Amino acid sequence: MTIDVNSEDGLIIRKLIPLATLPGARFNALCAEMTVEETQDGFLFKKGDVSPQLVYLISGEVTLQAAGLVVDVIAAGSDSAKFALAHQIPRKIDAVANGRVRFLRLNADIVNNPLSLAYKEDNSYMVIDETEGDPDDWMTALLRSPIFQRLPPANLQKILMSLEVVHFKTGETILEQGGIGDYYYLIKNGQCLLTRKPSPNAKEIKLAQLANGDTFGEDSLLSGAPRNVTITALTDIVLLRLDKKQFISLIKEPSLKFVDYAGMQEAIKQGAVLLDVRSQDDYEHQHLDGSISAPFFSLRMQLKAISHERPVVVVCQDGKVSEAAAFLLLRHKIDAMILSGGMESLAAYAPSPEIKPNITSESENEALLSGEGRVESDDRKQSANILEDQVSALKLENEALKSANQQLNDKCIKLEFDKQHAEKQCRILHKQMEKLTQVLDKLKGG
Repeated sequence: MTIDVNSEDGLIIRKLIPLATLPGARFNALCAEMTVEETQDGFLFKKGDVSPQLVYLISGEVTLQAAGLVVDVIAAGSDSAKFALAHQIPRKIDAVANGRVRFLRLNADIVNNPLSLAYKEDNSYMVIDETEGDPDDWMTALLRSPIFQRLPPANLQKILMSLEVVHFKTGETILEQGGIGDYYYLIKNGQCLLTRKPSPNAKEIKLAQLANGDTFGEDSLLSGAPRNVTITALTDIVLLRLDKKQFISLIKEPSLKFVDYAGMQEAIKQGAVLLDVRSQDDYEHQHLDGSISAPFFSLRMQLKAISHERPVVVVCQDGKVSEAAAFLLLRHKIDAMILSGGMESLAAYAPSPEIKPNITSESENEALLSGEGRVESDDRKQSANILEDQVSALKLENEALKSANQQLNDKCIKLEFDKQHAEKQCRILHKQMEKLTQVLDKLKGG
């Protein structure tokens, strides 16, 4: 008997890992091929079993044992039950049903190679209603993130088992700009505000508002730089956090892709976009031909302008900031890779500049010594002074333009934040209007 995706079993299976990451159409097709089995006090599998069918617990309780000793007891509905039971093949232990147990067998290829790694929008994904408080929404949102879809199931299991719960009250500072990065955070329940000061005495700028299922804190873990934003709790908030060491080994290393100079050139030939995330000054001083300037601080504002159809090679000075930028792009379903070592790594490939000595001829030296070249020398000095004044004026003008540009950037960031907040309010009001319309229709019908 096939599984109805809207049935109780269907809803349970939808939360299994990695099935929670599959697009709706793919999940529906898979359910049409599944059947739920049942046993009473029997073995689900035995030690040494090499069957590629992995087992998920739907209801009941299972004891995992080795040589008669209990290793673990897994109950349906627990976090452990979201993963395949003792998934290593051949089996290292026995799985025995404690009473009546219902379970699902799934081919290992589906678990190890989920078909949702393509960075394309899919309207068949389940939409999570912001107004309803399903306690598993945070986990569903996490597993559907493009970053987590790239991770092996074993990593996902370790991450979910390692997350530490922390609480903050309304108005409390969670992270402070300039602080040291030590944790990666996931919002389980609540809201917080991201702000930043461009300079110590500048006015604080609102960057974004985060809510259930959102993540933050990875920038400084990846770049090694101090925290670049302050995050404050807008409500009482429950966070799940992962320490830096685990973040690096379980998330960063399997997620990020690096290329050398030759790999970058090949990627560009295949249509990749070259994105330089250094400051505008560094970009203007020296940059790769054909690259686009997108300073990391303003990259979030430019995400909508970056094509999802073409891969991106990210470049910075030494490769560190590129890691944070690539992680951000991956989170927004943009396939990104990093130029290993950044601009500093290109010295081995770029030809050394030819230095020409300034040689004065013997006759010119004699003319200067005899005074015959004094008039020409004075003219040169006057021209040099004029040129120096012009350069000074240009520097002042450039500083004024930079200041004006910074002010415009600050205004753009604020406008983008206001726009996102307004769009969210519109979505909530639209849903409330739909519900009110339904209530009115029922009253009219009555």
